[in-house]
Amino acid sequence: MLKKLLSGLFGQGTGESRAGSRTVEGEPVEYQGYLIVPQAEDMGGQFRVSGWIRKPGSEGGEPLEHRFERSDVVPGRDACDALMVSKAERLIDELGDDLFDDR
Repeated sequence: MLKKLLSGLFGQGTGESRAGSRTVEGEPVEYQGYLIVPQAEDMGGQFRVSGWIRKPGSEGGEPLEHRFERSDVVPGRDACDALMVSKAERLIDELGDDLFDDR
């Protein structure tokens, strides 16, 4: 049970996250040195916009990672992934590396 809880919290591939919703990582998209990874949550036929924004670490440093979740719910998985990528690109344009600050 603890393993299932932790995998849901940390987005380990396919798993259960909120109240039985299923998540599967989509195809990563590269954008301005960042990697956008859609991970739509199946909410019983609807899909919640969520995923990861990652940036590789420099010279063996730790990679940076930001969990991206929105309240938007879309009827199709492909449309959800496209919306997530679009919103993530806008967020990257607005914040850049400040996205990873814990403030």
